[in-house]
Amino acid sequence: MTDTGSEQPAGRRAEDVHHFEATHVGGDAYAVDVRGHRLLVDQPVEAGGTDRAPTPTELFAASLATCVAFYAGRYLHRHDLPREGLRVRTEFTMAADRPARVAVVRLVIVPPPELPEQRRSGLLAVASHCTVHNTLHRPPEIRIELAPAPAPR
Repeated sequence: MTDTGSEQPAGRRAEDVHHFEATHVGGDAYAVDVRGHRLLVDQPVEAGGTDRAPTPTELFAASLATCVAFYAGRYLHRHDLPREGLRVRTEFTMAADRPARVAVVRLVIVPPPELPEQRRSGLLAVASHCTVHNTLHRPPEIRIELAPAPAPR
């Protein structure tokens, strides 16, 4: 889907812009459809939700973990090494002060047992430069806007 009404930043093509929408599905649950894949978010019961899905913050940390795993997997594949057994253990801690945010994310790459010692530093270097990690180190400009009110009938 291309939004032809949007002005493109200099040097950006319309196909570089990705579009999707989060939609309320009930209670504290929301859905977002991305390229035909539906993702749900909710809140735990103790926070007022129904715990039907991860929280947005959990998906944030999961996005980083899966990006690191993907880059690590591509490194292994490029060097004809097996990916079976590759895991990325992840934990995050919320900040104790305001504003509400994630304070620490810790990821531990568990490589396949066949990874040769001389490939360990290369794997870590590649995985540490995944797109999500790079984005967190060089945050994007974020604009949150309110849609105009509908015209009266």
